[in-house]
Amino acid sequence: MAKTALIIVDMVRDFTDPEGLVFYPQNREILPQIRQVLDKCRQKETLVVFLQHCNRRGKKDRKAAAMRPNCLEGTWGIEIDPMLPVDQEKDYVIRKRRYSGFFGTDLDLVLRENQVENVIIVGTKTNCCIRATVTDAFYLDYEPYVVRECVATNSEVVNEVHLTDIDKYLGHVVDKKTLFEMLDAGQL
Repeated sequence: MAKTALIIVDMVRDFTDPEGLVFYPQNREILPQIRQVLDKCRQKETLVVFLQHCNRRGKKDRKAAAMRPNCLEGTWGIEIDPMLPVDQEKDYVIRKRRYSGFFGTDLDLVLRENQVENVIIVGTKTNCCIRATVTDAFYLDYEPYVVRECVATNSEVVNEVHLTDIDKYLGHVVDKKTLFEMLDAGQL
């Protein structure tokens, strides 16, 4: 059976909390759905990886300079939302500075060390961080599964366009029910 990892992308307070610097209500809405997937994956002893967007404060970074300030190191904005508890003994928390969780991080090494072949991807933003992470997972020969109810961006149209492209070209877009059936059947 192929090994699977759950990758939770950027569900940090700056994105999920109404007081966050780049809060979108859609991120708050998907938190309970992601929690259900997290609980199911833990039940199935699936590896869990939290990606944590983090920009360096006051340091040169062309991407960060072109955007509204957010996810600054040393602030509560980079903390994983408390609705998604991190198991310090088993889970990985990987900081990233770019959209893709693979770029400039050790995510690929962590997945390979754990013999992971399939990646379940949930979180925010479908058009940036989700899409980039899925694309790199595809290029690195992982089999990506994006859970429809567990990704969001600030436009439903944009969300749907990217999910359509992901499903057609880069991996699979599944609903939560199908994901749970696959996990229960040992297909993931």
